[in-house]
Amino acid sequence: MTTTSPGAGPEPAGVRHVKRPTPLRESVYEALTEMIIDGTLERGRHLVEVELAGMLGVSRQPVREALQRLSNEGWVDLRPGFGAMVHVPAEDEVDQLLAARAALESESARLAARHATKDDVAKLRELCKVGTAYQEAGDIDATVRTNGELHSLITQMSRNRFLVDFAAQVDRRVRWYYTPVAPVRGAASWREHNRLVKAISEGDEDKSAQIMREHTEHTRKAYHDLQTASEPIETPDEAAPRKRRRTAN
Repeated sequence: MTTTSPGAGPEPAGVRHVKRPTPLRESVYEALTEMIIDGTLERGRHLVEVELAGMLGVSRQPVREALQRLSNEGWVDLRPGFGAMVHVPAEDEVDQLLAARAALESESARLAARHATKDDVAKLRELCKVGTAYQEAGDIDATVRTNGELHSLITQMSRNRFLVDFAAQVDRRVRWYYTPVAPVRGAASWREHNRLVKAISEGDEDKSAQIMREHTEHTRKAYHDLQTASEPIETPDEAAPRKRRRTAN
């Protein structure tokens, strides 16, 4: 959310002055969290307080407070003597989160099929239409946002407030993991969404739950495939010196 002063030119990319009167520490926390999720602050990036303060147009104190909170919640790693870095998720973290998501959302889909109204189904179909259009246009941020809205609506349709609360707790983390996968999943993800909406509209509880479980598993697999593909491949010449150093220790 960038702002400009009267008569001033556009501010540099990445500058996100926070709105008031929301408590400043909360605004800074929210801004930094969203910047991590959308990749503005990429995984493994060294976070410098003065740099972040300049990007947000605030002092260093609320940034320091926000980084501590982000560390407590697992978004940031604080390393003594080095500072803060954006957390790099381990593979088992992704598996654990998506397993929890699959359990929550498959049950949400089952209950959504039981309770869905015509208006609910119409909203789901509209989100599928909008999400597909964003995906075809290559608008990743909008695609991820619409994907989240669709999953959130299905959870709300369960009419189970505990499922809604639990799903909300993992929503942001799911969006973080899903953002780099969205271009890979592409049209397949939205075809699965359309199949899911059809099953919900027909009141088929078992099929709705099954499609949702498969949908989550496809996302998990795509994430791991992407991580594997991005890992550097060592050549024998690169690996040998490290092997010699380990032997020498």
